Amino acid sequence: METWIPLLTDVGFPIAVTFYLLHRIEGKLNLLIESIHGLPGKLRE
Repeated sequence: METWIPLLTDVGFPIAVTFYLLHRIEGKLNLLIESIHGLPGKLRE
């Protein structure tokens, strides 16, 4: 048990930050994909 606590503190924080950033970027990527799909319709107008 004593070896797990330093491992969790060393690895847990970067993992948490990575998941947070991926969650934020996901919304922006979905918006970008929707914009790209709508681009041909905008070009025809």
